[in-house]
Amino acid sequence: MSVIGYAALFLALASSLYAAGAYIIGAGGKHPSLVSSARSVLLLSGGLITLAVLLLLAALLSHNFRIEYVAAYSSQSTPLSYLVTALWAGNDGSLLFWVWLLSIFAVIVVLQRRDDNRELVPYASAVIMIVQAFFLLLLVSVASPFSQLPFAPADGRGLNPMLENPGMILHPPALLAGYVGFTVPFAFAIAALWSRRLGNDWLAAVRRWTLFAWLLLGVGNIIGAWWAYVELGWGGYWAWDPVENAGLMPWLLATAFLHSIMIQRRKGMLRVWSMALIILTFNLAIFGTFITRSGVLSSVHTYGESAIGPFFLIFLIIALIGSLGLLFYRREEIRGGEEIEDLVSSESSFLLNNILLVGAAFVIFVGTVFPGITEALRGVRIEVGKSFFNQVNGPIFLAIILLVGLCTLIGWRKTLLRKLGRDLLWPLAIAVVLAAVLLLLGVRQWQALAASFICSLVFWVILYRWLQDARNARQSEKGNYFRTFWRLLSGNRTRYGGYLVHLSIVIMAVGVIGSSIYDVEKEASLRQGETLTIKGYNLTFQGLQLQETPDKQVVTASLLVYRGDSYIGTMKPQKYFHRSFEQPVSEVAIFASALEDLYVILAGWDDAGTAAFTVLVNPLVAWLWVGGGVFLLGGVVAFWPDRGRRPAPAPRAPSAGTGDALEEELERQITQRRRSRARFCSQCGARARPGDRFCGSCGSPLGKGGEGD
Repeated sequence: MSVIGYAALFLALASSLYAAGAYIIGAGGKHPSLVSSARSVLLLSGGLITLAVLLLLAALLSHNFRIEYVAAYSSQSTPLSYLVTALWAGNDGSLLFWVWLLSIFAVIVVLQRRDDNRELVPYASAVIMIVQAFFLLLLVSVASPFSQLPFAPADGRGLNPMLENPGMILHPPALLAGYVGFTVPFAFAIAALWSRRLGNDWLAAVRRWTLFAWLLLGVGNIIGAWWAYVELGWGGYWAWDPVENAGLMPWLLATAFLHSIMIQRRKGMLRVWSMALIILTFNLAIFGTFITRSGVLSSVHTYGESAIGPFFLIFLIIALIGSLGLLFYRREEIRGGEEIEDLVSSESSFLLNNILLVGAAFVIFVGTVFPGITEALRGVRIEVGKSFFNQVNGPIFLAIILLVGLCTLIGWRKTLLRKLGRDLLWPLAIAVVLAAVLLLLGVRQWQALAASFICSLVFWVILYRWLQDARNARQSEKGNYFRTFWRLLSGNRTRYGGYLVHLSIVIMAVGVIGSSIYDVEKEASLRQGETLTIKGYNLTFQGLQLQETPDKQVVTASLLVYRGDSYIGTMKPQKYFHRSFEQPVSEVAIFASALEDLYVILAGWDDAGTAAFTVLVNPLVAWLWVGGGVFLLGGVVAFWPDRGRRPAPAPRAPSAGTGDALEEELERQITQRRRSRARFCSQCGARARPGDRFCGSCGSPLGKGGEGD
């Protein structure tokens, strides 16, 4: 089994290298037969990698402890579901899972819409094969999951106890799929630069791929926060850990990229900016993989030190310098002709939002690598604490949320301040009333009041805009509001999926504000029958219980919980002592409600039966997970194919080397004239049909000239 698995990976490496070379030579020299052979070999490499994955999975399920990876991450007592998750629990297995996902994406790229982007797909496939070959090189040289032990142990070490959690089933695959998914838009961006097809064709190929990777990475980060909250036993969900930061930075830049390409497709602007964003997003995904596996930065999430760190660093340097160098070389051919017409417009607000997103990612990057830089330069490791990230990024994130609300009301091109003020009137009034209510309820911290006011304002702005769209659309087509709402959602999924995502960000921000500013913590040692009181809760200690299982010892504490005179229930925090791991694992007890979580940790005990507890009351944490669900829903809606009318593409700039420049310039001028006669909605940019009074996609009123009021 080991020999076959290793041979499959080696052959996949050779196939990937051949496919990359054949694609480059065949596409550059116009040799269709060579491109066709490259496609066939690409499919073959995907099959070989799949064979290797199936072999490793079979070894895990059959307890083949002769394989070192199987012995290190599974045991006879490991449940079936966690035997499957052991596939990505270790460094070698997660790399194999990474390259397997990449091979699947590569197969989809070459099989999906073969007639679309025919000139770009060979170059993009070559880039994907180069990345795939790099990971396969690691697997056959320094990180082989098929290495064998000199003998077969009777049992394996088993999975890390902290990984025996449902989050382990979803969090790593979602996170890794998000990382890997950014390879595809990066590959198409490099293909556009290399082939000098620098119009908007490559954007049509990568938008949904970027949405797919962005959505999975975002969901992976949210599930990771939930897993940290319920499993690590420290009472929080985000600690600005290097690996947490590594998952957030590419997500922020991908968010900026998705907004940037909206402007590029509609207005022909920000071409260089869009290219730079997707290049940096991919390289930050590789950077996250590097710090997870190199041991350069300490984290509870890392795989520890390994020999692959230098390989990743070299690959990262080559990818970053090579891609940015190519972008710099082509910069004059990429620049768009249009400029921002007015300060109060969607173009300017989107650009400002992008600058804030990039700024937040840059601050996180500096704070993440700062300890490693100080250790390399001065020999002293200086850590950057949570306060740095909170104090710097807190205002940036609030400004981003505020702009999200303003962008909802601001139309393309110029928006009259009078109209903007009229649209803001009711949301602003509601936000002021809610802030006054919070003040009356005893909220005195200005940071909490300001943040709550901004979140409330943006929440009601989005709902107000959505209701306006529904009202306008209902005037042009009879029916109830539910039917109108559904027609709007199905007619412009990108717009209203974005609304849902924006609402989810506001909901999660409320959870972050409440749990960060108003959390309460108390530590106490209790004898049997004694009571701890915290924020209106009374917890009475009932005693300890000891339970033995074949692979661990479990100590359980029982506490009766009352809220005033009302009995809530019994909470049972636990401590696990696994026989194969030195560190005990805390299993926290949580009583969750919409307003707050009661969070109990069993810290320790003595021979006399006295137990030490850490008890926290975390307000509004539940809204983080509610917001995560809304985020997933909004992302799926935005990702789902839109069967409505597509907005007309922005004028393409002439691309050198792909045809007669005069003919392309003539085509561009004809397109501009057609757009000048066409009627477009100023809110969503969709083309209007002759005679329409309201936009068929968003319901906004159309003026006589075609633009919204």
